[in-house]
Amino acid sequence: MVDTEGEFIAPPEAPVFEPTLEEFQSNPLAYINKIRPIAEKTGICKIRPPPDWQPPFAVDVETFKFTPRVQRLNELEAKTRIKLNFLDQLAKFWELQGTPLKIPLVERKYLDLFQLHRVVQEEGGFENACKERKWAKISSRCGYPHGKGIGSVLRGHYERITYPFDIFQIGATTAESDLKEEVKDPVVATEEEKTEKAPAAEVKVEVKNEPGAEEESSGRRVQGSSVNKELLRLQFKGAGPKMALPDPTKGNCKILKILNPSFQEKMKTRDRRHVSYVDQYMCNLCGRGDGEESMLLCDSCDDAFHMHCLIPPLHEVPKGDWRCPKCVARECSKPKEAYGFEQAKREYTLQTFGEMADQFKLDYFNMPVHMVPCSTVEKEFWRLVNCIEEDVLVEYGADIHSMDMGSGFPTKETRSSFPDDEEYIEAGWNLNNLPVADQSVLRHISADISGMKIPWCYVGMCFSSFAWHIEDHWSYSINYMHWGEPKTWYGVSGAKAELLEECMKKNAPELFEQSPDLLHQLTTIMNPNVLMAYGVPIVRTDQCAGEFVITFPRAYHAGFNQGYNFAEAVNFCPADWIPIGYNCVEHYRQLKRYCVFSHEELICKMAANPDDLDLNLAAAIHQNMLNMVDKEKRDRKELLGKGLTEAEREAFELLPDDERQCEHCKTTCFLSSITCDCSPNKLVCVPHIDELCDCPNVKKCLRYRYTLDELPMMLHSLKVRAESFDNWALKVKSALEATQEEKLDMAGIKALVHEAQDKKFPDSPLLQALIEALSEAEQCANVAAQLISEKVRTRHRQAGDSKYVAKLTLEELRAFVEQVNELVCKISEAPLVQDLLKKVLDFQADALQALSDETPNSEKLDKLLEFGATLDVELPEVPKLKQVLQQAQWLDEVKETLQDPDLTVDSMRKAIEHGVGLAPHTACEKAMSDLQEMLTVSERIEEKAKQCLQAKPRRPQVALDAIVEEAQSIPGYLPNVVALRDAARKAKEWTAKVEALQAGEHYPYLDVLESLVTRGRPIPVRLEQLPQLESQVAAAKSWRERTARTFLKKNSNHSLLEVLSPRPDVGQYQGLKGKRKRLKDQEKGEGSLDSRGDEPRDPAAIVSQFKDYEHRELSAIVELRERNTDKQQVDSNDSRYCICRKGPAGFMLQCELCKDWFHSTCVPLPKSTSIRSKYSHAAAVQAARDLKFLCPLCLRSRRPRLETILSLLVSLQKLPVRMPEGEALQCLTERAMAWQDRARQALATEELAAALAKLSVLSQRMVEAAAREKTEKIISAELLKAANNPELLSHIQNVAQMMSNEEEEEEEEEEEEEACPPAASLFVETESEAPSCSPMEQVIAPSSPGSSASEDLLSSLGMSSEHAYSTASKVGTGERCLPASLPNNSSAPSVISPRAKHQRKSTLVPRQQAPGENPVLELTADARTQMETLMMEGDLLEVSLDETQHIWRILQACMTSSVDKIIQYQVTFFRGIFIELIFIIFFYRSWRLR
Repeated sequence: MVDTEGEFIAPPEAPVFEPTLEEFQSNPLAYINKIRPIAEKTGICKIRPPPDWQPPFAVDVETFKFTPRVQRLNELEAKTRIKLNFLDQLAKFWELQGTPLKIPLVERKYLDLFQLHRVVQEEGGFENACKERKWAKISSRCGYPHGKGIGSVLRGHYERITYPFDIFQIGATTAESDLKEEVKDPVVATEEEKTEKAPAAEVKVEVKNEPGAEEESSGRRVQGSSVNKELLRLQFKGAGPKMALPDPTKGNCKILKILNPSFQEKMKTRDRRHVSYVDQYMCNLCGRGDGEESMLLCDSCDDAFHMHCLIPPLHEVPKGDWRCPKCVARECSKPKEAYGFEQAKREYTLQTFGEMADQFKLDYFNMPVHMVPCSTVEKEFWRLVNCIEEDVLVEYGADIHSMDMGSGFPTKETRSSFPDDEEYIEAGWNLNNLPVADQSVLRHISADISGMKIPWCYVGMCFSSFAWHIEDHWSYSINYMHWGEPKTWYGVSGAKAELLEECMKKNAPELFEQSPDLLHQLTTIMNPNVLMAYGVPIVRTDQCAGEFVITFPRAYHAGFNQGYNFAEAVNFCPADWIPIGYNCVEHYRQLKRYCVFSHEELICKMAANPDDLDLNLAAAIHQNMLNMVDKEKRDRKELLGKGLTEAEREAFELLPDDERQCEHCKTTCFLSSITCDCSPNKLVCVPHIDELCDCPNVKKCLRYRYTLDELPMMLHSLKVRAESFDNWALKVKSALEATQEEKLDMAGIKALVHEAQDKKFPDSPLLQALIEALSEAEQCANVAAQLISEKVRTRHRQAGDSKYVAKLTLEELRAFVEQVNELVCKISEAPLVQDLLKKVLDFQADALQALSDETPNSEKLDKLLEFGATLDVELPEVPKLKQVLQQAQWLDEVKETLQDPDLTVDSMRKAIEHGVGLAPHTACEKAMSDLQEMLTVSERIEEKAKQCLQAKPRRPQVALDAIVEEAQSIPGYLPNVVALRDAARKAKEWTAKVEALQAGEHYPYLDVLESLVTRGRPIPVRLEQLPQLESQVAAAKSWRERTARTFLKKNSNHSLLEVLSPRPDVGQYQGLKGKRKRLKDQEKGEGSLDSRGDEPRDPAAIVSQFKDYEHRELSAIVELRERNTDKQQVDSNDSRYCICRKGPAGFMLQCELCKDWFHSTCVPLPKSTSIRSKYSHAAAVQAARDLKFLCPLCLRSRRPRLETILSLLVSLQKLPVRMPEGEALQCLTERAMAWQDRARQALATEELAAALAKLSVLSQRMVEAAAREKTEKIISAELLKAANNPELLSHIQNVAQMMSNEEEEEEEEEEEEEACPPAASLFVETESEAPSCSPMEQVIAPSSPGSSASEDLLSSLGMSSEHAYSTASKVGTGERCLPASLPNNSSAPSVISPRAKHQRKSTLVPRQQAPGENPVLELTADARTQMETLMMEGDLLEVSLDETQHIWRILQACMTSSVDKIIQYQVTFFRGIFIELIFIIFFYRSWRLR
């Protein structure tokens, strides 16, 4: 017995073949047949293709999905599986008896119960080992050391665990139960006969339960109601004393037999409430009911047994469920399920399986997967399959159909194939082509047999394996590793297949008893060391990526994968397989195994078309069919002798395989079969006629495919095909040995070769000689055709070209003529070769004459060289002719160069370089000298021109003209001189243009000057006017930038010229169409004063154009105002407002200029105070009610004051440059001043001057009244809070006194002002650019010219105490001024604004009035219309003027309560804040004074 647990010894290596590229690209089956004598001795071999053969991997990795098999390694090996099966049976045996199996530890290792059991059985069994005291020997055989008493330990474990199982297996445990029914004890029978006389139903036993007597909870031991205490004390505990058991071999053994079999069953079903357990149950072995304390009940059949009656006896009650021996035998005798691999629970792709496989190997070996040696993996694999303790599971993607998932080799159906893949699609080593090759038998099978004819794919991981097996029908197999880690193979020669089967049956007889076809299930492996020890010759090999492994017929092979890889395999059957396949079918007949295909049908199908067969294949088929026909004749002759006379023809190929299989041996019938009417669905082959049925042979029928006359005809056709080679060989010998006159032409030789190829004759020396002769003739014909060709052959004669083949020399040409005469066949080019030799001799004579000429003639030399090239012969005169030709060509090149009008320095230098390498010649040397002198002069002038162009500072115009004049004498083209001449011309043109502009009537435009500066800077000439123009352009750009900062807002969408010019897009919103139209107008020059081009424009025309645009703007805004007003009155849902062009929603503001409404969320609110940052958006909108609002389309710029604009115009007048922006600014200024004059005239009228004075008085009173009211409320509240403070009582009294005095003064003032309207509810101050405070906090009138403490604090907080109506603030010095519209002696209130942020203020605007109240001011219709017109024209101006504020104040005061531009807004909140601040300041200063 071989120790499989030792270190694995690797078998010797299988042969490895490395074919050359020529051998590999030839017929694969021919190469395999070539190596077969060596490789079939080992069963397997490895073929390593040439390095250049690398087929692409054609599988679509995204769609390739498979479900692998799960392999448990310790169940694969045969001996290990036997051991596991034994342990499973043993565990099941004890589990059925209520005792779980626990494997004991011996010497700190788990006891191998299977090995111990096998050794004990080999030593004669347990009794014999005990009798002869062999336990020390058994211990030694199990591998335990001597002298430690381990033998007695093993004996104890065996007796307790394994010996009861041995007794159960031999049937001793159930024998007693069977015997008791046959033998009858007379004493007991007498008692039973007495009992039998009375009906069983009338037997009643009344037993009273005594205290303390109860049933055990486990329900196994039965205790009676009257239990003897003495017996309880004597009860056995554990496995101590031996119990006396009856010996069935002795005659004095009393065996109980129950005469009435139904009595026990009735006792079991009787009502247990009235009958005690002691009276109900009796031992099923001894038939007695005594000893209830040792009675056990089966948990399956409820039979009762004494523990001492069992064999072997039990010494204690089992802890779990217990079953009797019969139930145990019934459970253990159930047939086991056949062993097989389970399918994994998940589906993998190649990527997911690879990740799993690599991670498994990485975790197992704890090192990178590619660094684990193959020997280490191999030893670990065989250790794991022999180890029961370690349970390792792996997965193997085996037998994946390539028809479903695709083959790894490219095929014609491959979608993503490339042109380079065509070589591998048609390759013979492509596993999709190899089974159906011309020399393969499988190509004649119509069905696509998956795995044999169609490749299978295999995706392996580390330790995944394939068991010992042979291929179906003992065919060849070939496996190709596409990529991945190696696959380890083990193989056995086909001649030693029976020896391997014998070894496996001897080492695993239990498995073969359960499954006789175990080796065909591909589930069992056995350690190669075990097989080698038995004498089985085994070889191994590691198949790496890109290598083939071939298994030969009936060669057992097995193996495993070293890691993640992808392989593909298929079967093939060459001609030498045919007799082997026939023997395999006979072997299958003995094993009663199904065939994959019918061998007889395959042979007959190929015999029907012999011309399509390979010659070797035809010969093999002829021999095999001859044996088949002889056997068929004998079988049919025996049928006649048995009396079978009925026969019918049957087309077996049309029947499915399962309907023509022999009922006895399972073979597939084709030539003949036997049927009977008694069983029409059954048939048998002719040798098994007696196995069909019991009917006489006369009633049976022979089903045949061919008659005995047809079969010899098929044999004759095969024979003719096989003998056709001999006839062909005679003709070939005659052709090879023919004389010069009898030689065949090349076509005849080709006909013989084609005949061999068409008839598929085998490769032979005669065929090789014929092919070589034909090849030699073809080569000579090709060489002759090249030699006699009159055309110049194009060759890639590059330097270092290794593919260039030298021409024939004159001597070689003569030798070639002799070779042509000695060929096996005639060639048509032979006479022409003689003519070629004559032409070569004539050429040599002409070449010598041309070389002797004093002056080389290029045309003559070219003709000679051209004629020599057509000869295709190596001529020694050709190199000399080429050398002289180069000299002649160079002289021609120099002549053409000097005559070229565009002669350059580079062309002269290039010509000199070409002449340097030539051989010495008188004409060449003279031409070289003249050319070199001309080159020196040209380079000198060119260098001077280059220095002038690159001079810093630049040279004047005079220097350039001098160099240009000097270069006139040099012929040809000099780049720097040309550039210098062009620069001088440009400088003159530029100077003339500048002088023309300076002499013009008007200043030039800025863009014209910029263009001149841009054009003048790159000219490499000193230009005197250029610095002056650059300074003018820089000053103009600086003025334009300053003007843009003054007018344009931050991130403005308008240009400076657009802001200064009248609006051409009145009523157009900034949508996509508006922007496109504005850009289009700018391109056409419409709507702006921009001037493009060099032609100057008349200033009068510009002013006229500005006036025209001004009138257009005014007309457009009037039309827009009317359209927006009408739109409000219609109030349609389709009306669109705001810049977003949507319907009304939320808070909306009305523009004072265009009269359109805008959402408060779409446009910025009017600049006021810090409301925007301190309060909500709604509060800001409410505060905006009292401010003047202009939409972003109307308010396009910052609108600076007129004084700022005048300063810009003064700066503009100093510039000698015209700009469209400057002209537009002048026009805008004139327009603004004209409007200001008209506004002042209008405001100077009596009616409007009085209105302004009235508004000023009302504003003053409003502020004072609001301050008093708030101050009173705050002081009263603070006095109440401070009344409880004793420290402030004296101060409170002073404050109260002051308050009483102030109240008296206020009452007097109120009486004087009763006639005035409540100004506090009518007016509020607004400011377009005020500091960050509320509107009411800005409206403060001083009580005296001095500044109070409250004024100081407000000023420090950024609040202005200046009166809102004053226009004197524009002076900025704090002096009193009157409005421009009033006379000097008008009684206008005085205002002081020393801390104002800006010097202009807006007017007071009326607040919302109560319903029914009249406006503050009332003007005549004409005056109001005049004011509105002026207001509209003033808002169109991009200039800030005080008159616009005065007019807007008057219009606001004339507005009624029904006119509302926004939602209502109450000023009480802001007024309260203001008065509260005053009170806090007053109270604080009073407290400090105290």
